[in-house]
Amino acid sequence: QVQLVESGGGLVQPGGSLRLSCAASGFDFSIYAMAWYRQAPGKQREWVATITSGGGSTAYADSVKGRFTISRDNAKNTVYLQMNSLKPEDTAVYYCRTFVRDIPYWGQGTQATVSS
Repeated sequence: QVQLVESGGGLVQPGGSLRLSCAASGFDFSIYAMAWYRQAPGKQREWVATITSGGGSTAYADSVKGRFTISRDNAKNTVYLQMNSLKPEDTAVYYCRTFVRDIPYWGQGTQATVSS
C-alpha cells in the first residue's frame, strides 16, 4: 500500500534552517509529482511546494519562495523540503502528498516550530 512518512521536523530559532524528508513506498515514486503542504494551529492546510516526477520543474507558494527548496531523489524514493530563513509564521505541521491513480495520499506530518 502507498505510504508516505515525513521526518526532520523540530524546534528552531528564527532565521534557522530545517530539512524535511518524506520517504515513499508502495508505488512507483519516480513517475508521480510530489507536494508539501502545511497546517498551522487554527488555520486551514495550505500548499507549500510541488515538484514534478523527474524533478525538472518546481513551484512554490509566494510565502516561501526564495526561502524553501523542494527536491527529490528518485533512487531513494524520497522528497525533501529545505527550509531556510525560517520565521515564526512557518510554524506548522508539514505534510507530503501525492496522487496515485487519481487517489490522494498524505503522510502523518512532521511538526516544525520556529521560536526563540
